[in-house]
Amino acid sequence: MAKAEKATAIAELKQSFEGSNGAVLTEYRGLSVAQLKELRGNLGENAKFAVVKNTLTKIAASDAGVDEQFSNLLEGPSAIAFVTGDVVEAAKGLRDFAKANPLLVIKGGFIDGKSMDAAEISKLADLESREVLLAKLAGAMKGSMANAAALFNALPTQAAQLAEALRAKREAAGEGAEAPAADEAPAE
Repeated sequence: MAKAEKATAIAELKQSFEGSNGAVLTEYRGLSVAQLKELRGNLGENAKFAVVKNTLTKIAASDAGVDEQFSNLLEGPSAIAFVTGDVVEAAKGLRDFAKANPLLVIKGGFIDGKSMDAAEISKLADLESREVLLAKLAGAMKGSMANAAALFNALPTQAAQLAEALRAKREAAGEGAEAPAADEAPAE
């Protein structure tokens, strides 16, 4: 590779590191071109899967300030999934593909500046998608609001029912007291 090509590749990798929410490093040894194409399709639009050279990746990671997360993982043939959107979706795509194709090995990566090993990325893949989590949050908030509205509505309703019960009790007690007085008056 010529020096100019190396500089261009390093600049592209650095830009990918800086422009992504996270990156997952994998080993792809033994996968065919068709399988790599299938993997790229499984990752969706929010992730870009690139086969990289380790030496160039080390330089680009160092320039981007993420070399701590990648320096010890860059051994053997490496490929990186740069995630620009929902990291859970990309982690699920990688995990599911790795289950179907054991030749893909997830080495680790970083998400939002935090280093993660393969087990943590697998746990991340077990999470529900962002949309599902937001829908659950909205449902919980709506339920809380409905409970608060019912509680606020219950106080005046109970006060009105109590007032009506007191009025009915006084009326019943008052009718009972007036009736003997009315009977006594004609007798006199």
